[in-house]
Amino acid sequence: MKIVLLQGKEQRERIFRSNHMEQLRMLGDVVVNDQPGPPDESRLASLIKGADIAITSWGCTPLTGNVLEQAPGLKLVLHAAGTVKPIVTPELWERGIRVTNATEALGKGVAETALGFTIVSLKDMWRLSKQTRGGAWGPVSGVQELYGITAGVIGAGKAGSHYIKLMRNFDVRILLYDPFVSQEKAREMGAVKAELEEVLAQSEVVSIHAPSLPETYRMLNAERLALMKDRAILINTARGSLIDEAALVAELEKGRLFACLDVTDPEPPAPDHPFRTLPNVVLTPHIAGAVNNGLQRIAQAVIDDLRAYTEGRPLRGEVLAEQMSVLA
Repeated sequence: MKIVLLQGKEQRERIFRSNHMEQLRMLGDVVVNDQPGPPDESRLASLIKGADIAITSWGCTPLTGNVLEQAPGLKLVLHAAGTVKPIVTPELWERGIRVTNATEALGKGVAETALGFTIVSLKDMWRLSKQTRGGAWGPVSGVQELYGITAGVIGAGKAGSHYIKLMRNFDVRILLYDPFVSQEKAREMGAVKAELEEVLAQSEVVSIHAPSLPETYRMLNAERLALMKDRAILINTARGSLIDEAALVAELEKGRLFACLDVTDPEPPAPDHPFRTLPNVVLTPHIAGAVNNGLQRIAQAVIDDLRAYTEGRPLRGEVLAEQMSVLA
């Protein structure tokens, strides 16, 4: 079995360490792209010749018909990243080639970051840390514990469902808005299915995990943000386009809400954007998923799916053509 890693050298070395490469070599003959930078179509076509398995990642261009013609025996594309939209083409499924991604691995990191934002923001540690550095010691009014509150979750994909799983370790009520999840499935996850407006109105913390789609563009608009409780915490580790940022700024300027934003629209925000100066905003540079050692979780997920493929087991990261319209 010929396994080809198509991503550029730097990207491969960020994700796949020596132990991962050894695991791949135990599964087949491994060919790597030793050139730096994102590969163009001609480079992809050259690398993929005769491949049975292709591994892609960030920076890879679409696997067009011209590329796929060089690998008539290609059976599986493993995308060592999140959304497969940058690399998939209709020709993949027309040729019966299966496709996977690593959104589950990335989603775990996103959910863990969202949980960290949840705990630290409820405890008001951002304010308290600043004050203690200035010599103060309290007051602690406004501090809350992760107990007896309602947590709202928008979207139950890989990240949202893992966030719910993590939150079940605490004595909290979890409301879920996801039109693609049934009431029964929500109960199995440990949440209560609710409409978006109900989630916003009843939750002390709202964590966004929905995909960026035309239907979700600025779904948190002025009208819906106005439904949120005073002193509620809004966490966005999904996509900036889900929030009407002007409307959110207006609410933040009133001092009503607290926001933890790992994503904005566009990225980065302008140097003079209010998100950078408002005291009730924590702004991080799109780090929720994986930026360092967490990338190795992606590599292992890809290898686990490849091993499952060779053993005839289901692939945890498989993406089907009919899912593309509802996936990020």
